[in-house]
Amino acid sequence: MPRGKTYWMISTSLDNFRLSKDRDFTLQGVKTHQRRKAQRMEPGDRLVYYIPDLHGFAGTCTVTSKCFESHDAIWKSEGKHDDYPWRVNIEPVAILAEQSFLNALEIGPRLEYVKKWPPELWFLAFQGNLHILPRADFELLESESRKTLKI
Repeated sequence: MPRGKTYWMISTSLDNFRLSKDRDFTLQGVKTHQRRKAQRMEPGDRLVYYIPDLHGFAGTCTVTSKCFESHDAIWKSEGKHDDYPWRVNIEPVAILAEQSFLNALEIGPRLEYVKKWPPELWFLAFQGNLHILPRADFELLESESRKTLKI
């Protein structure tokens, strides 16, 4: 399996995760203000879904295209309107059923990425729509997702 150049975390609502699922995880958009990060996405990059309302990691995908702009209405935004115009094609790798999402309250504090925040506020690391994770964090999340799929 090809190794990604960059490991991304998409923090999204359960509703938007379900909208990506309805498209068989072939397309993912990110918010307007994430243009610069989105334009760094390349084929072979990896992404993991985080669902903040459930404190759960929902699975992983591989990016299969460069970033492109589209304003087709797919995802919904809370508050200020955003049509998630910066998009990449993706393919699913290890997507979990909703009842099997990895518990971020258990696994989150173990991630290297959250070490920049005070231990009691580690969850603040996951605010915002798009994050770059260390490879070791991504590999831990994907490994745990694969184990969950085999149960």
